Amino acid sequence: MEYRLISIATLIAFYGCYFIKMFCQKKQGIQTNQIGKDKVGFVKFIEVTMKLAAVLVFTSELIGIFIGISHSSAAVRTIGALISIIGTVIFITAVYTMRDSWRAGVSQTDKTELVTNGIFQISRNPAFLGFDLLYIGILLQFFHWVLCILTVFAIIMYHLQIIYVEEPFLINAFGNEYRQYRKKVCRYIGSKR
Repeated sequence: MEYRLISIATLIAFYGCYFIKMFCQKKQGIQTNQIGKDKVGFVKFIEVTMKLAAVLVFTSELIGIFIGISHSSAAVRTIGALISIIGTVIFITAVYTMRDSWRAGVSQTDKTELVTNGIFQISRNPAFLGFDLLYIGILLQFFHWVLCILTVFAIIMYHLQIIYVEEPFLINAFGNEYRQYRKKVCRYIGSKR
């Protein structure tokens, strides 16, 4: 199996979706990138550190892919390829389902809708789940310790973003509607029904 090709294709699809969506929203006057903007203290620290972690993981992934570093067996690499494809599909589905409510980071000024349909019926955070699965999948295909450490760091930062930034924002913005939704759907995957 050609792991480089699969990894490059998943990265192009994943980040292509990310940046094309940003570009399309910008043309509509929507500022998608809200990471660190108008934030202070711990919230700003989390968002800026999360963004830095994402850049470092992406850079380390590219180095591993192009150099061909891997300490994984063919079976582990194949599982990694499948996980990265699943993560990309989940992310693209989440971005599509959110329509114009999608943002990178939270915006205190933009009014958006609480999205609870489609993939959001089985995950409150499918975009973050997609990031995590993409990172884990590429790590399994091109394992090296620097990438492993950066992947774990990025996943932790995404989790902190969810619990300390996203969830408090959603409670504040949507109140009881979000609390009821949170009772029904798991943070990453699964229904609580």
